This record gives sequence, structure tokens and C-alpha cells, in this order.
Amino acid sequence: MQSACATLGAMKIFAIAVGALLLSGCVVGSIASTAVDVATLPVKAASKTYDLATTSQAEADQKRGRELRKEEERRGREARAMADRCRKGRALPTDICG
Repeated sequence: MQSACATLGAMKIFAIAVGALLLSGCVVGSIASTAVDVATLPVKAASKTYDLATTSQAEADQKRGRELRKEEERRGREARAMADRCRKGRALPTDICG
């Protein structure tokens, strides 16, 4: 009986040792993954800040296009208002009526 108990005890110790080795790989992998995340976090934050602080050429072009469209809309409204005043005979001194 003692040999059977000794064998079971040895198997338990072996199973615990194997389990510990398998779990330690998970823990090491977790720690390594966390270390990589912590190391890359400042780089990602700096990159995001730089992106927010700078304007790309495409963004600048879009902004300029919006400004031009708004200016054209304003000029169109002024031209229609001037034409309406000229048609009604209420032209301003600055209006060009033909």
C-alpha cells in the first residue's frame, strides 16, 4: 500500500509542478504584454497629440474650399439683393444698375 500511496503522492506533485509551469507561461505572457502596452503608451499619446496639433494638407484644402464656398454664397446673396433693389428702383449709391 505504501508504494501505491507514494506513487499517488508523486503523481500529485508532478501534476502540480506541470500546472505551475503551464500557468507561469500565461503569467509571463501577461506581464510581457502589459510591459509592451506600458512602453508603447507614451509613443501613442505623443503621436495622437501631434496629429491633433498639426493640420494635414488635405485638411487645409478642405478648410480653404469651405471658406471659398461661403464667400461665393455671400457674394451671391449680395448680388441678388442688389438686383432686387435695382429692379424696385431703390438702388443704393454703391449699386451698379444697368
